[in-house]
Amino acid sequence: MPHPTAPTAAPATRTYTPPSPLHLGLILGPLRRGPADPTFRATPDGTLWRTSRTPEGPATLRLTSTPDGTVRAASWGPGATWFLDRIPALLGEGDDPAPFAPRHRLLAESARRRPGLRLTSTGLVLESLIPSILEQKVTTDEAYRAYRLLLHKFGEPAPGPAGGQELRMRIPPDPYTWTRIPSWEWHKAGVDNKRASTIIRAAQVARRLEEAAAMEPVRARARLELVPGIGPWTSAETIQRTNGAPDEVTTGDLHLPGIVGYALAGNRDATDDDMLELLAPYEGQRHRAARLILLSGVSPPRRHPKMRKVNIAEW
Repeated sequence: MPHPTAPTAAPATRTYTPPSPLHLGLILGPLRRGPADPTFRATPDGTLWRTSRTPEGPATLRLTSTPDGTVRAASWGPGATWFLDRIPALLGEGDDPAPFAPRHRLLAESARRRPGLRLTSTGLVLESLIPSILEQKVTTDEAYRAYRLLLHKFGEPAPGPAGGQELRMRIPPDPYTWTRIPSWEWHKAGVDNKRASTIIRAAQVARRLEEAAAMEPVRARARLELVPGIGPWTSAETIQRTNGAPDEVTTGDLHLPGIVGYALAGNRDATDDDMLELLAPYEGQRHRAARLILLSGVSPPRRHPKMRKVNIAEW
């Protein structure tokens, strides 16, 4: 049942002074599932808004960087205090980039240009797991559309001003609601039965999966992969966001091996094995290395047609 929170209710606030300069967009960007993600908004003044279903209830978080490097935070909803307490982890305070030693000029230059990059750790598994499941074997546009439609249909308005008509942000459904979505609603959102069933199975054991956020990354991924339908690609994409895991590189991706292979060795046809061999010098920091490659913008010229879009909602 939605928690009524008046849009004009005073937020809980906090000021966070990071130990080193940081860039909010670089840190929190991986949490955004497309430009119309109803759980994430970036306004022209550089303010970032984010919503979550925390262990203490729904919450909205607003983050603003100040010229002196501090971050001002405001939060609304039953989970506001939990959200504010998590700000250091969310903004990568537990992430140490010091062990990363670039051995390729491209990586050295990418890291130099982005001193404010840190790896976020949300501490919330289901909210990153479900969008990752939706992204399995489809285009990102299709997955983003499905997530947006499902949240607007089965989520709830975000607490505070973010839930108003200007931002129209939403809180993701709770685990029970995910399990109760009718088959025809999945179909209307363009989600096939395989992905829908995987989400339902994950939601049914949500409490056990949420425990993975406090685990060492390898064990955390193993916990997630106990659920049928969750494999190495999905577990890596999730744990990168929830645990701030610098070494959990994504395998099984359609594009990443070719991007890494092209950037580091001119090999646009690189396989997962080739990619892992190229990233071997960065063991312990392989996800950071891959992220810096993606941020560099270097990728092979498009040669093959994009993955064909298949909207099952039109069948």
